[in-house]
Amino acid sequence: MIKVLVVEDEKAISDLISMNLEDAGYQCTCVYNGMAAADLLVEHRYDLILLDIMLPEVDGYELLEYIRPMEIPVIFITAKAGLQDRVKGLDLGAEDYIVKPFEIVELLARIKVVLRRYHKISERQLMFHHLKIDAESRRVWSHGTEVELTPKEMDLLLLFVRNQNMTLFRDKIYETVWESTFNGDTRTLDLHIQRLRKKLELEPYLKTIYRCGYRLEDGRGDKNV
Repeated sequence: MIKVLVVEDEKAISDLISMNLEDAGYQCTCVYNGMAAADLLVEHRYDLILLDIMLPEVDGYELLEYIRPMEIPVIFITAKAGLQDRVKGLDLGAEDYIVKPFEIVELLARIKVVLRRYHKISERQLMFHHLKIDAESRRVWSHGTEVELTPKEMDLLLLFVRNQNMTLFRDKIYETVWESTFNGDTRTLDLHIQRLRKKLELEPYLKTIYRCGYRLEDGRGDKNV
């Protein structure tokens, strides 16, 4: 599991970040000042650090200089929105710079980009709430128990998990999974969706979008495709 250290002195923001990252499958540790973070880094290894700049005792810039030799990617999350602040943070070695207030969905997307850059996360391993999916071996676990899926059910699952919060139109789904032109008959697709919901307990998440198609929702907004 990917380990993330959150260094943020505002507890409400720290709790919000931690809750959403844990929902997304990350393991989070939260500290509220730079010195506490430095102490933790002596004994523990993290895959990513989310770092505020304006911290008690040791600020984010100083802490980043301490972290840099450890080769741990750092994303600044800060209220300092000025261009000079952004440039300074990136020049010091931060992988990204996010200004408060921010959207959680954007933070999660940026985290994935940074971790891919550091080869810490792979498209092979996918997570969604209670599901863990190995895309390469085409295996899926629900609440830790492996579930058998048909090839088309697995194709559907991968399509939805890779396009979370996007409304996928029936013709797009059919043409992607069945690799043929959609003829207007929805029965085959609808039956596979019903089976997927039942097998993987996806009823609360895999939504029917009236006259459009389906959307796998994680509670962080939606897009249309």
